[in-house]
Amino acid sequence: MPPVTTTEGLWDGIEDIYRAILAHPFLAGLTDGTLGRDVFRYYVTQDAHYLRDYARALSVCAGRAPREDDVAMFSEHSAGAIAVERALHGSFFAEFGMTPEDIDATPVAPTNQAYISYLLASVHSGSFAEAVGAVLPCYWIYWEVGKHLLKSGSPDPLYQRWIDTYGGEEFGDIVQAVLDVTDRIGGELGDAELARVRDRFVTTSRYEWMFWDAAWRQESWPI
Repeated sequence: MPPVTTTEGLWDGIEDIYRAILAHPFLAGLTDGTLGRDVFRYYVTQDAHYLRDYARALSVCAGRAPREDDVAMFSEHSAGAIAVERALHGSFFAEFGMTPEDIDATPVAPTNQAYISYLLASVHSGSFAEAVGAVLPCYWIYWEVGKHLLKSGSPDPLYQRWIDTYGGEEFGDIVQAVLDVTDRIGGELGDAELARVRDRFVTTSRYEWMFWDAAWRQESWPI
């Protein structure tokens, strides 16, 4: 049976990527509590860098949105990304004994830099629909991962806090709002533009897997 909505079609195109994400040892380590603290600290530090530019990308989406409701939504989500970085990440950094200066002094890793650069280029250079396609995986994949991990939970309170944040109803409502916008604008697109949206969506979905993998390897610049 063919996809009925734009978002169903988009998800069909990344099912293999999503399966690879769920199978990654980083996520397995979150749920069984074996993930090394050094790996999680690396991940959270890089995520703090990422979310600052993701917030900028969402602000661009707001600026390019043709409808006032979408302007308001993406503006709120941009502010929310900064709030998450300060609240959730801040609580993690406090446990690690890290200061904001420590975070700022940590270089942005290669995969993170590539993801951020592609994301910002996409929202600035493509259409509004392409911009939404580019930012959508960070919303949607995290929600799906969070819901999946909630089924088993984690014996580690630190990791359970992360799971609860992304698998919870509050975050789910945020994601659903973006999915609704995607379906609304997707129904108005021609085949060529829809193909470009799919390309943005698949590419940033791949970067989501790469981001967790970079954390698992504690990736650094080779030279």
